[in-house]
Amino acid sequence: MSKAVLAIDDSPSIRQMVAFTLKNAGYDVVEANDGMDGLTKAKAQGFNLVLTDQNMPRMDGLTLIKNLRGLPQYRSTPILMLTTESSDAMKAQGKAAGATGWLVKPFDPQKLVEVVKKVIG
Repeated sequence: MSKAVLAIDDSPSIRQMVAFTLKNAGYDVVEANDGMDGLTKAKAQGFNLVLTDQNMPRMDGLTLIKNLRGLPQYRSTPILMLTTESSDAMKAQGKAAGATGWLVKPFDPQKLVEVVKKVIG
């Protein structure tokens, strides 16, 4: 069974790297270019995992997570933050919003695959 991952980042190069890395590991990846785009795509299709950046135009990652957690189909879906933000305060805000985990950019592709496998298999 394939696992669907929604990768949300306003940087095309980061999205491409995430998609390339996860597709090679056997995951189906849908890309979104900001929080609004990600929320629209998440409502249209179910995902096993959401990977989101924090700093994006139109809707940031924390706002997106709060919106997703308000939807019944995403109450228990793993949501990982993939961001340059690494402060404890920001991580605490992410946890409070409902983030499952936190990865700091630039990311190691192997580590990304390991974390995703841990979270959704």
